[in-house]
Amino acid sequence: MSDMIKLMKSHVSVRSFTDEVIPEEHLKEILEAGQAASSWKNFQSYSIIKVRSQETKQAIYDLESQHWIKTCDTFLLMVGDLNRAKVAVDLRNASFYPEGVENLLISSVDAALVGQNILLAAESLGYGGVMIGMVRQSSEGLAELLNLPEYTYPIFGIALGVPKKHNPIKPRLPLETVVFDEKYRVADSQVIHDFDAVQTAYAGARQTELWSERIVQQFGQPESPVTEHYLKKQKLLRSED
Repeated sequence: MSDMIKLMKSHVSVRSFTDEVIPEEHLKEILEAGQAASSWKNFQSYSIIKVRSQETKQAIYDLESQHWIKTCDTFLLMVGDLNRAKVAVDLRNASFYPEGVENLLISSVDAALVGQNILLAAESLGYGGVMIGMVRQSSEGLAELLNLPEYTYPIFGIALGVPKKHNPIKPRLPLETVVFDEKYRVADSQVIHDFDAVQTAYAGARQTELWSERIVQQFGQPESPVTEHYLKKQKLLRSED
């Protein structure tokens, strides 16, 4: 097994950090590794807001109260960004059509690939971090705080720092339940039951709910309208009115 594969397979989310600072030269290397990720047609339809001041981290925490936002060394907000595309289209005197699911997927996938590269690069240097998707519920507040213009939207955050502790590696679904030969195979309920048991064994006394119960909390109710409302406001989804 290569060192890179060992690193990838040993990934854990880190939510507890020491007070140590990530040197600027390390952070630059980490961000440049992020930039090296694949990008749709090399459009690079993302931006990154790098937050190191305690004042701004506290302001973000006030919007999205996850403790590791204010205790990490560096908070990165991954932004889907078609604002630069607007500049390019205007430069060529063409019409601009940013709205739609395809463009949202292009910018979201670009940002996600960069974010994963960033986290792996950080881990390779001995740092750790955690992805924070719930920032989308505070999109408008973040946009105001961080001066996000039209045609941009927060996708997720990354809290980075020197790990105070590492949790055990979380189990994943068996490979054969997510990788299929030639054609898709629909999962049966036994797959869910089996993985509930695996997760329960992993979590032990820390478990408060089954893995499948967490899925119900996410997909068993209508989604919050916050993200859709913000995307329409930013002219990235068409309004029905």
